Amino acid sequence: MASNTFSQGAQVEHLKFGLGTVMSSSEERIVIKFDDHGEKKFVTTMVMGSLKKSDRQPPAEKKGARKKKVVAPATA
Repeated sequence: MASNTFSQGAQVEHLKFGLGTVMSSSEERIVIKFDDHGEKKFVTTMVMGSLKKSDRQPPAEKKGARKKKVVAPATA
């Protein structure tokens, strides 16, 4: 992997989109999941000037609430 790319799971800060987590990265493309703006895809060479490493801990993944199954009463 090139030295100018971030590894998967790296915490980064973008000038416009704020804090995020690198989902995947290559010399051509980088995908970042931002806390407030969702997942964004960038051309790596174009975005590197807007990114910097962040010291923060990755945010905890939110788990979706499960709905309880409703059991219909048995009729005789």
